[in-house]
Amino acid sequence: MTAGDYTAVMSAKPVNFRHKTPLDGLIELADQALRVSLGPSPQPREESPATGKPEASLGETERRHAAGLMRINHTGEVCAQALYAGQAASARTPTVRTKMEQAALEEEDHLAWCAERLAQLNSQPSVLNPLWYVGSFSIGALAGLAGDRWSLGFVEATERQVESHLDDHLARLPASDQRSRAIVARMKEDEARHADMAVAYGARTLPAPVQGAMALTAGLMKAIVYRF
Repeated sequence: MTAGDYTAVMSAKPVNFRHKTPLDGLIELADQALRVSLGPSPQPREESPATGKPEASLGETERRHAAGLMRINHTGEVCAQALYAGQAASARTPTVRTKMEQAALEEEDHLAWCAERLAQLNSQPSVLNPLWYVGSFSIGALAGLAGDRWSLGFVEATERQVESHLDDHLARLPASDQRSRAIVARMKEDEARHADMAVAYGARTLPAPVQGAMALTAGLMKAIVYRF
C-alpha cells in the first residue's frame, strides 16, 4: 500500500452499519420539528416568484397588514411540514409515505419564500410556530393511522382549504405589493397540484363535520398568527 492509498483509506468516512432504532427516529423527528419551527428557513430549490418584482412603497399600516398575511402563510407552511411528517410516519404503504415526503420537500420552497418576504417587510415568523408544529404533526399522525385513503383525503381537504385562504389573501394584499402577490399566487398553484395528487392516489372525501372542524381550527390559527 502506498502512502497515498493509506491516506485515502484513513480519510474515508466510516460506514455506519448500525440499524436505525425507534429512538433514532424520534430524535430525527424532534430535530426536524426544531429546524422547521425555530431554525433559519431552508435554502429553496427554486428561486422565489418575487425575484425581479419591484418593491412596493407601502405605508406603515399596509406593511403591517402584508406582513400579517405573509406570517399566516409562513405558519401554514410550518403546519404543512408537520402534517406531512406525521402522515409519512404513520403511512401504511411505501408509496403513500414517499408521496407525503415529496410533497413536504416541495413545500419547503414555500417556507423559504415566505420567510424571505417577511424579512423584506421588516417582520418575523410567528413566535408560536413550535406549538402549531406539534399540533399539526399529531393531527397528521392520527390521519395516517386512520388509513392511507383517509390520510390522502385529509391532504385533499387541507389543500383545498389552503387554496381558498390564499385566494382571500390575493384579494386582501395591497395591490402594489407585487412580491407578496407573486409568492401567494405560485403557492396556490402548488397546493392545487398536491390536492390533485391526493385524489389521483385514492383520497376519500372527509365527512363534512371533520372539514368544518378543520376550517374552524385554521381560522383560529390565522386570527392569532396575524398578530403574533
